[in-house]
Amino acid sequence: MADVIIEDEPAVAADLAGDRIDVLRAFSANLGAHGEERGLIGPLEPPRLWTRHILNSAIMAPLLRPGRVGDIGTGAGLPGLVLAIIRPDVDFILIEPMERRVAWLSEQAEELALGNVTVLRSRAEDVVLDTPLDQVTARAVSALRTLLPLTAPLLRDGGELVLMKGISAEKEIAAAEKQLKKYRVTDVAVEILGEGVLEDVTRVVRGTVRAARQSSGS
Repeated sequence: MADVIIEDEPAVAADLAGDRIDVLRAFSANLGAHGEERGLIGPLEPPRLWTRHILNSAIMAPLLRPGRVGDIGTGAGLPGLVLAIIRPDVDFILIEPMERRVAWLSEQAEELALGNVTVLRSRAEDVVLDTPLDQVTARAVSALRTLLPLTAPLLRDGGELVLMKGISAEKEIAAAEKQLKKYRVTDVAVEILGEGVLEDVTRVVRGTVRAARQSSGS
């Protein structure tokens, strides 16, 4: 098998990762070297691993708050493992149904000494948590109207969706009007991250979930 050609680390990576850059480098090297053979990424991805995947995940780190964050359909660890590396002050629950991906995530969390990571093998619709999450993220899982029933119920009252989306993010919001209302998601907006910093910007749909209020009866 020919040697895998992995993209050189862009200079901005160290700015985004700070003192966690060495851990991020180790994860990127592991994913670049073994991701294709383990069915985590396609053959075209190693030469664009940093710009297309690692940095587009890392740019989200400032949006997270200390607390518990769930990543739905983590796959290779994008964005969940990347964010867990950069934000050791945040506890991550990586939710992934596929056994081989769960094995990879668990191996990486152990090898990289990520004490803030819990890997949960489950489909998003089957997840049962003892305590609701503070934030939920997902990357390239499904259209917003399909994703909302999988993510919003996992959040506490006032919890936040932080969902990575493509260029059609605004259209997805419009198409999900019914689901946004059903799951009481308010303050929905698209945030564009990385302009002037990254080769490809990251679009994030953010929204706050409000639990149903009990009638006080006066």
